[in-house]
Amino acid sequence: MAFEPPQRLVRALGETLHDGDDGARAWLEKLPELAEAAVSRRKLTVERVLVPGGRSSLVVLVRLPDGLPAVLKLAPRRARPGSERAALACWGGRGAVQLLDAPGEGVGTGGGENGGGSGGDGVLLLERLHPDVSLRSLPEAKSLLEAAGTLRRLWVEPPPGHRFETVAERTGRQAVAMRAGADADPDVAPLVDAALAARDDLLATAPEHKLLHGTFRQSKVLAGDRMPWLAVGPDPVVGECAFDLARLVRDRVEDLIASPSGAATTRRRVKRLADSLDVDMERLRGWTLFRAVESGVRARRVGRVQDSELLLEFAGWL
Repeated sequence: MAFEPPQRLVRALGETLHDGDDGARAWLEKLPELAEAAVSRRKLTVERVLVPGGRSSLVVLVRLPDGLPAVLKLAPRRARPGSERAALACWGGRGAVQLLDAPGEGVGTGGGENGGGSGGDGVLLLERLHPDVSLRSLPEAKSLLEAAGTLRRLWVEPPPGHRFETVAERTGRQAVAMRAGADADPDVAPLVDAALAARDDLLATAPEHKLLHGTFRQSKVLAGDRMPWLAVGPDPVVGECAFDLARLVRDRVEDLIASPSGAATTRRRVKRLADSLDVDMERLRGWTLFRAVESGVRARRVGRVQDSELLLEFAGWL
C-alpha cells in the first residue's frame, strides 16, 4: 500500500526547518520506502495509516504474522526513537505501551539517538491500544485522576549507565532558544526572564532523578485491554518528577483560557496535582511556568501565533 504521511505530521516536521533542521525533510521523502521495508522485514499485514496521527511519527495499524493486532511506528532521528525504545523497555509495560520487538542491544542504556538492535532504523513495533480513546474523552476531574495514577507508575529509577537526556541538558538547549526569542521580541522578555530564573533555582535544588515520560499529557494516555490506561509516545528524560507533571497542568489550555475563572482553576489544579503525587507545589508551579513559556516562545518562532498567545497568557497566571 502507499504510505502517505498525514498532513499533521508533514506540517509539524515542516516547522523544524525554522531551526535549520533539514533532516526531517529527507526523512519524509524516504518514509514510504522505510515503511515498506519495515512491514516486509516483519511480515506484517497493514490495515491503515492512523490519521490524523501524531506530530513526530508515522503510526500504522498492522497485524502480526499470527494475526494479532499491533502498531508500527516510524520516527525520524530528531524524535529520538532510540530513547523511546529504551524507556519502554525499562518500563516493561508497567504504565506504558508494551514493546513487541525487543532490541538486540542497549536495553535501558538509551541506545544512542537511534537506539540499539531493531530500533536503529527508527522503527518500533508496539502492542495495539485503542488509538481513538484517550484520557481527553473523560470528564476533566476523572481524566486528571487517571493521568496522575498512570504517571506515578512511570517514575522509576533510571537504569545504571543510562544515556537518557537529563532535564538540565534538555532545558539548557531550550533556554538558549528562549533567550534568542526574547531578544527578537521584547514583549515576551519578562516572562522569559521569570522562566529562566525559575529554571536556575529548580536545577540547583533538584530533589530526585527519576526516569520521566518527558511529554506527558492526557492525549498521550490511551485505553488498553491489558490495563485500562497506558501511556504512549514518551520523549524520556531523567530528572525531578515535578518537571514531568508540569506539562499535565496546562492540559486543555484552550478551555482554561476561555473560562472566566481560568486563572483560579489553574492555581487549584497545580495544588491538586501536587498533592495527589506528593510533589512540592512551588516546584510544580516553577516548572509549569518554564515549560509553558518555552512552548509559547517556540510556537511564536514557527508561526503558530494563536498557540503562542494561549500559552503565554496561561504562563502569566503562574
